Amino acid sequence: MIGRLPSTLEVGGKLYKIRTDFRDILTIMLAFSDPELDEREKYAVMLTILYEDHDIPAEDVPEAIERAIWFLDCGQTNEDKKPPRKVMDWEQDESILFPSINKVAGKEVRAVEHMHWWTFMGYFMEIEDGTFSTVLSIRQKRSRGKKLEKWEQEFYRNNRALCDLKTRYTAEEQAEIDEWNKLLG
Repeated sequence: MIGRLPSTLEVGGKLYKIRTDFRDILTIMLAFSDPELDEREKYAVMLTILYEDHDIPAEDVPEAIERAIWFLDCGQTNEDKKPPRKVMDWEQDESILFPSINKVAGKEVRAVEHMHWWTFMGYFMEIEDGTFSTVLSIRQKRSRGKKLEKWEQEFYRNNRALCDLKTRYTAEEQAEIDEWNKLLG
């Protein structure tokens, strides 16, 4: 398969056509960060969006999930890796992420009718200098308790809203927070 972009996944010995456009995959990523959805619902969203054929036999669903995750991870396997600390959010970072990807791609990727997820991620992985890489570096250092350089400290002070990842709460959790804030003035 070297040099080819997958457009199908084999599950239970059968090939299933998949949606490969980066926008579809980003929608799946948003579902996985939605606090309103439980794990089962998140996987259901992934399977519904990714697989064009929704007639996957129930006994093949675990394999379909495994193959989908393989595709989302661009063919990488994460058997020995710990889950990474969250240092980016596709939705929150959209305004600084796409300019960086566009710079690498040499075009506005959102204007392209179809771009394979792996191509999009290839551009993403090549992001070097710019606002997004600065924000990401600061988040990574802070998540590991590492000291920021003086210029990073200043950037963080001036761009705290950009650098801090917002916690997303369920509607119920947010209502409770709002109630406490109202009581505390």
